[in-house]
Amino acid sequence: MPTCFFIGHREASDYLLPQLSAEVDRHITELKVTDFVVGIYGWFDSMAARTVKAAKKRHPEVTLTLLLAYHPYDRPIPTPEGFDSTFYPPGMETVPKRAAIVKANRYMVDHSDYLIAYAWHTASNARELVSYAKKRENKGLIQVTELAREPQRNTGIMIGDGKIED
Repeated sequence: MPTCFFIGHREASDYLLPQLSAEVDRHITELKVTDFVVGIYGWFDSMAARTVKAAKKRHPEVTLTLLLAYHPYDRPIPTPEGFDSTFYPPGMETVPKRAAIVKANRYMVDHSDYLIAYAWHTASNARELVSYAKKRENKGLIQVTELAREPQRNTGIMIGDGKIED
């Protein structure tokens, strides 16, 4: 059963929903993905979970698993509504808490067939993980889909002659 993991920036906007929905549907119908895994930190994770929950209504064979970065004993999290299970990666017990999210995400990249990503900040853990996944993709170990970045809006102020100043 192929597995797909999601990685993205916390501050992703709803602009991504149509793209994300189309990619989840494509992964289910064309790539035969049945298992999706998502984290719990940030807006992108929330959108990914909502998108898979909606897809599960059309594709009952699909499962959604919540990735836990922290040991369930330390931070108990019941399985949220719409999720089928939670997963705490093996070997995480000795990982320092400050590195737990990064380590759990990397474990999933190492153990997933597909990755749907929204990571464009150059100095971010998400972007570094996508770079790592792309190296694995070059070896045929995972397939990476990167969602298009939201177009930048001009936040400058128009001045008399039409020039824009920040």
